[in-house]
Amino acid sequence: MKYFLLLFSLFNLAYHLYGQANNAEKELLWEISGNGLKQKSYLFGSLHSNDKRLFQLGDSVYTALVQTQKVILETDIFGLFNELDTRTNLPSTLYDKNGNPYTAQVEAGKTFYGDEDGMPQFLDAYFQMYCLNAGKPFIQLESVQEQYDLLTDELKLSERQFIDNALNDFTHEHLLDLYLKGELMAIDKFMKANMSIQPGMYDELISKRNNSMTQKLDSILRTKTSFFCAVGAGHLGGSTGIINLLRSKGYKVRMVTWTHSEKPSKDELLVKSFKDYVFKDEKSGLIAQLPSKPMILSEEGNVTRIVYRELGQGNTYEISIIPMDTSLSPDEIAAIYIATPPNTRIKKMLEDDGRLVFEGLSNTYPEGLNFVQIQFNPTYFAVIKTYGGNKFMHSNRPSQFFLRVWFE
Repeated sequence: MKYFLLLFSLFNLAYHLYGQANNAEKELLWEISGNGLKQKSYLFGSLHSNDKRLFQLGDSVYTALVQTQKVILETDIFGLFNELDTRTNLPSTLYDKNGNPYTAQVEAGKTFYGDEDGMPQFLDAYFQMYCLNAGKPFIQLESVQEQYDLLTDELKLSERQFIDNALNDFTHEHLLDLYLKGELMAIDKFMKANMSIQPGMYDELISKRNNSMTQKLDSILRTKTSFFCAVGAGHLGGSTGIINLLRSKGYKVRMVTWTHSEKPSKDELLVKSFKDYVFKDEKSGLIAQLPSKPMILSEEGNVTRIVYRELGQGNTYEISIIPMDTSLSPDEIAAIYIATPPNTRIKKMLEDDGRLVFEGLSNTYPEGLNFVQIQFNPTYFAVIKTYGGNKFMHSNRPSQFFLRVWFE
């Protein structure tokens, strides 16, 4: 999995971004027309990072998102990270004499796609979140399994060689500068140079995948439905890039002028308004207010588990809805599902509405420390768990999440 993340983030994984140029000619958004199309589709070169500066999107990007019917990404981002924590380090937590957690550090927790000071989602995940919340159809160009197979079957590259040659500070700084300027041809040349460390690497990771993704885009275009497609910017430029391949199939592909207004446009406000999702479990009556649609998993014992991850900041929200076991008391259930660290305790509370609630800090593998609340109704109980980076774990965000989950 570690190797996969490195490959998946070849030129998009970034921890530090450098100043963005004000360039109306960024080569990041492209309009697709021709071949009898009645509606325009759009191709966007993305960067897998949650740095806030990346989210100063051009006005035309919001317009493209609103006007098109479908959203297409390289893969199902949330499905890919269904069971994967994007944090690169666990929070530093101490306990006072009363067992209350605290930290002596103020640094933001690091993730594969930035840190806690960035946006909750990295850019591609933000597009998928909008798609889910807006109720638009979503299409992935590559399955999760295909991306795993790309790693395990086609590319044999040592982690050491990859880190030394493709993820060092110089390549980060230079490549990110090229992206922020929107220089696709320069990005393509840079990618070829860096991938030359491994014979056939560019062909396997870029050219072959470009052909496959273009074939799928062509098939979707033939259905006469419009789309907004975001793929890594390194897949767009060059002689074997998606732009050139689409043109070879007879499509007109032109660059869309990039401008960013100080006052949000109507389309920008509309895209940003899709920021909430209400989950309701019909069997148990549990309701949860989340930033976006979660993964919904059925597990052994008639358990329903929902998971929502903020992949950029590294925060996870989970709810397991479990049928009540009448052989166990609520206190025994709490003791099972809240694995308290030494010298800490479980809080037992009776809410104003008569609900019995347990809360505590739990220490479990592999997530480490997590805050847990348990709620009950006559036939089900919910184990509500959340964890994240250093700032998240020492803020009021876990308790605020608990307030957004309840049984009817």
